[in-house]
Formats: sequence, C-alpha cells, structure tokens
Amino acid sequence: MKAVVISPKSAEEFKFIHSLLKKLGIKSTTLSKEEIEDAGLLKLMKAADRTKKTSREVILKKLGSK
Repeated sequence: MKAVVISPKSAEEFKFIHSLLKKLGIKSTTLSKEEIEDAGLLKLMKAADRTKKTSREVILKKLGSK
C-alpha cells in the first residue's frame, strides 16, 4: 500500500485535514519535524552509491579539515 504525505501551511489547515481524514475513516499519523528529516535522510542514504569504498585515513583527513 502507498502513503500520501501532506504538509499543511497552518495550524488551522492541519486541524481541518486531520478532522476530515477522521470523518472519512482514513487512518492518519502525525510526524514530528525530526521524523520527517529522518525519512528524507533515509531516502538519500538508500539512493547513495555504495559501490565505492573510502579509506579510514581519507575520512579522518576530511573530518580534521573542518
């Protein structure tokens, strides 16, 4: 089954959409900003090229240069 993500523009719009879904008997879940960011990060991680390897030295050098 697929899901639809809706981002209301205001608190009133959120309340309206939430009550409409409830009246229609459609299950809904509210996500926090952090959970939305986590989902976006997961999507990027899944799309990343994991065929290339990077040595520990290169990673530490990059981290040290900041």
